[in-house]
Amino acid sequence: MKKILKRILLVLLAVLVAVQVPFIYRRYETGKRASAIADMQAKRVEHQPDGFREYRGIIHAHTSLGGHSTGGFDELIKAANDDSLDFVLMTEHWSDEYDTSALTLNGTYGKTLFIGGNEIDTADSDRFLMLPGSADAAGLRREKTDAVIQKLHGEGRVVMVTYPETLKTWSADFDGIEVLNLKTAAKQLSWLVALGDVIWTAPAYPELMFAQQLRRPTENMTRFDEAAKRRPVGLFFGSDAHSNIGIHLFGDDAGHRFINIKVDPYKTDFGIVQLHVLLADGTPLTRGSLIDALRARHYFASVEAFGNSAGFRFQAVSSAGTQAMGDEVKLVDGVTLRATAPVPVRFVVYKDGVKFAEQAAATEFTAKPDGPGEYRVEAYLDQLGLEADRMPWIMSSPIYLR
Repeated sequence: MKKILKRILLVLLAVLVAVQVPFIYRRYETGKRASAIADMQAKRVEHQPDGFREYRGIIHAHTSLGGHSTGGFDELIKAANDDSLDFVLMTEHWSDEYDTSALTLNGTYGKTLFIGGNEIDTADSDRFLMLPGSADAAGLRREKTDAVIQKLHGEGRVVMVTYPETLKTWSADFDGIEVLNLKTAAKQLSWLVALGDVIWTAPAYPELMFAQQLRRPTENMTRFDEAAKRRPVGLFFGSDAHSNIGIHLFGDDAGHRFINIKVDPYKTDFGIVQLHVLLADGTPLTRGSLIDALRARHYFASVEAFGNSAGFRFQAVSSAGTQAMGDEVKLVDGVTLRATAPVPVRFVVYKDGVKFAEQAAATEFTAKPDGPGEYRVEAYLDQLGLEADRMPWIMSSPIYLR
């Protein structure tokens, strides 16, 4: 009997070890990828002055104020400061009882400017991010989408689509579209695989562990391009940071835990995807200037876990001057589209959602437009060995040639 029990235990141990082998190998591959990113970043090409100063931060973050989150201000501020983020765009869930946008972080804390906004619903079951927020956030769910956006624009606010897969009112006059949402992307992962990665890879490479599993949001990009054909609109990646996924044993609601493992602390979420905003030289970073830049679509989205993307540019160059991503540009003879990146990438230019031009292993790429349309750039890091359907490093807001 003892021999049989011993054999059973040995078999179980062997199975347990065998099950771990793929995750150990994934940990090894992630380590190699992290080393490749470090080597790549060490050879960065410095960005040349172009009349803009670049600021990086995140959009779409929640705390326990609006429910759905266990995150607090102290953790949020520390995460933003540790990553040297220039800004965090808060989007608290609304409450019928109090103004969550006024009670969340507003102003500069340490290195980071915080702007209190809201995630709102409309009577058409559409959902948006509103910046800055408003005491009217809860009541907006009783109004039609077009009326809500008209009201908020009249108050100087920007309105960004979140969860475009559920949007019904595509004709609405919104300012931007969240083409990638981290929480939505996380739900699409295999939880069995994710559990193994959390055990083996997350302790050393938490941001890269998740980023390398992201897939290009092709369906949302199709939705975006259809909307952008009709009128100018920007695109961004939303962190949807809640700091609320994990396990704990025993403890209380004040945060005292016997065992506490959190998979999505703010620090990790903030390091995966980011928003890079361009302000004209000499313009200080303030609540007003940042909102104006969002309205003008002067920004690009990045998977920052793949490396620091600061210095990327997409511009229209002509005898009339140089104009930035997000701008509407008059189509004249000699206009050229130019993209630059701080490390070699594969540039892919899209026109009205269709691949227009491509060049690999380059830090600069120019293309001549063949007519009016919506032109935007995706930049891929093929040297990281990611599959073809994985995420690009960078997606730009479009340039609109008229």
